Amino acid sequence: MQTVTLAFTGASGFPYGWRLLETLLATGKNVYVLFSQAARVVAKQEMNLDLPAEAEKIQAHLQAHFNVDASRLRVFAQDDWFAPIASGTGTADAMVICPASMGTIAAIAHGTSDSLMERAADVAIKEKRPLVLVPREAPLSALHLENLLKLARLGCTILPPAAGFYHQPKTVDDMINFVVARILDQLRISHNIIQSWGK
Repeated sequence: MQTVTLAFTGASGFPYGWRLLETLLATGKNVYVLFSQAARVVAKQEMNLDLPAEAEKIQAHLQAHFNVDASRLRVFAQDDWFAPIASGTGTADAMVICPASMGTIAAIAHGTSDSLMERAADVAIKEKRPLVLVPREAPLSALHLENLLKLARLGCTILPPAAGFYHQPKTVDDMINFVVARILDQLRISHNIIQSWGK
């Protein structure tokens, strides 16, 4: 597992994805990043992050923030159909959508692929690469549940951001780390952001 596609949608829960991005880079992984237009709004609302509209400017911003270059982190526009992740011949080793909106879940479940994010997920499914979906919605309607079940049956991992309390979290960061750790576990990526059970 060397390259991971990480997609941010407009669902609440931007800090989960941001912490995941930070951790993936810290563990030496290469990351392809996608932002929906609504994700930029949520980034401002939840983390006071002003992300530019253009993918190239977001990439420069993130590379400076995380002190990495283009060999480690690339950001693609939603209409960049020449991005490697738009094809099975160039797809990443795994993909995570965190947080995942119900609209994105529905589009992936029905194979519409109207954006690069949806196409990349479609490619991950057809190429049988790990696809982890972190749906952030409550309550869930029957329609939401049907779409999630369909994706689970296709081999996707459905990982709601439900923090556990057996590690006695003291801060919001502790609760975020719990969810991110579970995502990393699904990707079989070693980490030390929380202590494993029984250790």
